[in-house]
Amino acid sequence: MKSLLRILLPVACCGLLLGACAQRPTTLKFMSYNIRNGRGIDNVQDLGRVAEVINRTAPDIVALQEVDSVTGRMSGRFIPAELGEMTGMHARFCRAIDYDGGAYGIGLLSRSEPLAMRRIPLPGREEARVLLVAEFPDYVVCVTHLSLTREDQLASLPIIRTVTDTCRKPVLLAGDFNMKVARTVLDGLGGEFRPLSDTTQMTFPSDKPSIRIDYILGRGLPVSAVVTEPTVDHTTTASDHCPLWVTLTWE
Repeated sequence: MKSLLRILLPVACCGLLLGACAQRPTTLKFMSYNIRNGRGIDNVQDLGRVAEVINRTAPDIVALQEVDSVTGRMSGRFIPAELGEMTGMHARFCRAIDYDGGAYGIGLLSRSEPLAMRRIPLPGREEARVLLVAEFPDYVVCVTHLSLTREDQLASLPIIRTVTDTCRKPVLLAGDFNMKVARTVLDGLGGEFRPLSDTTQMTFPSDKPSIRIDYILGRGLPVSAVVTEPTVDHTTTASDHCPLWVTLTWE
């Protein structure tokens, strides 16, 4: 009997531990920030101010827009890697267009390495646009910066919907949509997405915010998912956009 107990007790303990692990909630702080390549609303170029905003907020994921990669205007600097080094995060870049000897587009900072990444072209007649799709163990992150042209904006939304239809994990979508009406964004995405950021707060321009064009959205989140910190930072002028973030918890 004692021998049997010696066998069963560790097994039972392992089962309890596994149950506790399975019930452990996922908590994620997710930021979106159009950094204007580090040029503030005061036209001062200072990437350190952007890093300070990120470090002060301490997000797990940052969706970046308006990022340069080894361009002449940035003296060949790879901006995502510099931000990654200053924030202690993994950095990824997604080219939208070739520009000034390098590239210009969107990016991603994350505490953990993505499992996989995809680049999806989107329409943009003034300049090409893209969707960055990054898969993590428990969720998928999508980053975008839509066209200034309304027709291209509206044409981009169904593409994003189609891409995310294939995801079997919760999807977090963020970026500069250049669209002022949240309802138009959500309708264009087909109704599966819901706003996670506070759509009553303005995000642009950062010195006197008067319009809302930056969003954080989600689809496929568990019923248990709770947004506990929908914030738009109106205190920093490190870019011409306000940074915004949410804290999400789900089981």
